[in-house]
Amino acid sequence: MISKIFDNARQALADVPDGAVVMVGGFGLAGQPKELIDALLDQGAKDLVIVNNNAGNGDTGLAALLAAGRVRKIVCSFPRQSDSHVFDALYRAGKIELELVPQGNLAERIRAAGAGIGGFYTPTGAGTPLSEGKEQRSINGRDYILEYPLHADYALIKALRADRWGNLVYRKTARNFGPIMATASRVAVAQVDEVVELGALDPETIVTPGLFVQRVVAVGASK
Repeated sequence: MISKIFDNARQALADVPDGAVVMVGGFGLAGQPKELIDALLDQGAKDLVIVNNNAGNGDTGLAALLAAGRVRKIVCSFPRQSDSHVFDALYRAGKIELELVPQGNLAERIRAAGAGIGGFYTPTGAGTPLSEGKEQRSINGRDYILEYPLHADYALIKALRADRWGNLVYRKTARNFGPIMATASRVAVAQVDEVVELGALDPETIVTPGLFVQRVVAVGASK
C-alpha cells in the first residue's frame, strides 16, 4: 500500500544533510510551513542554502533558522521589510550570503527546474547590476539576460489537505510558491492541516499531484 504519511515533521526531515539546498514555500507568513521549519531547526542541519520569497519575519520560523546560524546563503526576492531584523543584522555583519532575484524571475527559475528547462531569457534585470556576469542578448530590439533554473534537494511546503498518495489542495493565497517548489525539488515535504481518504479530494481541486510529493505530515488546523 502506497502511503507517504509520516508520523511527525522531525521524522520527515531526519535525513536533511548539512549543505542542502532547501526551498521554503510562503509569501511572508501566508503559506509558510512553520512546523516544518521548526522541525528543521530542531534537526540540526547547517550550512544550508534557503530559497524563499522573503528572508524571514520577526523571530520565528525562517527568521529563527537564520538566527541560529544554520543558513549560509539565501536566495530570495524580498529580503528587507519592517520585521526582517534578523536577516538585516546577519547580512550587515557579513555572516550570510544573499542572491537577490526579482520575484518573477525567482518563480520562473523554480518552474523551469520542475519543467526540465535548461534556461530562459528574460528582460527583467537587463541593464541593471543584477545582470552583471550573465549572458545578454538583444531579441527583436529588446535586451534580455539568461537565467538558469533553480533546483533543490528538499522543498518544505504547506497545503490544506492531502491524501496518502500525496495529492495536495491548497487554501487560497497560501498556495503561492508551493506547487512549483514541489516540482523543482528532489524531496518535497508537505505539511497539511488534514489527511483525507483516497477519493475524498475533488480531482479538479488537486493542484499538486502526488507524483511530485514524497512526504506528508499532518500538523492539524492552522491557527
